[in-house]
Amino acid sequence: MPEMPEVETIRRTLTGKVEGRTIIRVQVGLSRLIKWPTASEFQAIIVGQTITSLGRRGKYLLFYLDNKYVMVVHLRMTGRLYYVTEDIVYDRFTHIIFDLDNGDTLLYADTRTLGTLYLLPQEELWRIAGLSSMGPEPLSDEFTLEYFTGMVNKRQAKIKPVLLNQKLIGGLGNIYVDEALAIAGIDPERPANSINETEARYLYQAVNQVIADGIAHGGTTFRDYRDGAGKSGSHQLHLNVYGRTNEPCHRCGTPISRKEVAGRGTHYCPNCQK
Repeated sequence: MPEMPEVETIRRTLTGKVEGRTIIRVQVGLSRLIKWPTASEFQAIIVGQTITSLGRRGKYLLFYLDNKYVMVVHLRMTGRLYYVTEDIVYDRFTHIIFDLDNGDTLLYADTRTLGTLYLLPQEELWRIAGLSSMGPEPLSDEFTLEYFTGMVNKRQAKIKPVLLNQKLIGGLGNIYVDEALAIAGIDPERPANSINETEARYLYQAVNQVIADGIAHGGTTFRDYRDGAGKSGSHQLHLNVYGRTNEPCHRCGTPISRKEVAGRGTHYCPNCQK
């Protein structure tokens, strides 16, 4: 699933291409991807509107339109949103096509068709539960060390599912949680409230670091993820533990292990993260 660095990279690579562009036609090949309103209403509202700005909140992309509506896109597992400047042959996974006033096209493709699109007035974004209940994001002003330490200290659950909880921290996913825990030297199954003040500070710094690094490298590509220009990211070349089962730890040489934590495949160093 694209996480915060991947979605932010998509936003950055699309912003200069779509801002100021008017949507002149929308072709919907799979209407169930549009969760609100109906596909026909979606088309009627959005056609003729200009994209004034492109924002992001957590793993959601927000296209602000000049009629004060917002198109909200969540890519889920395999969604791809990218811009093309020439005629291409659409594959069977291309489900929604936005034709723009300059002759270019914005495409939404999705292999597993789990993504979601909404079109709502700006004042009604609260209707999207995952968006309205989201916690502060790493690298934001709201994501302070005090907030993070207090949040961790109050919870008895294992630290990994605490970090994955979007109501507590927006945008973190499996890859970057594993990486942050590895950098901080914390076992993913440790109870959150067992983490002391010093460890919490290291983990807070690690969370911010892995997100910043992921953005700097254009995101992590293993299979489906591409940025807004259709290019792969390179952060997979810089990972410490994720996807490196049985490979040596960069720090101590111990083979990286994999186990299930809270139903998620989890990568860690059994020596550095005791």
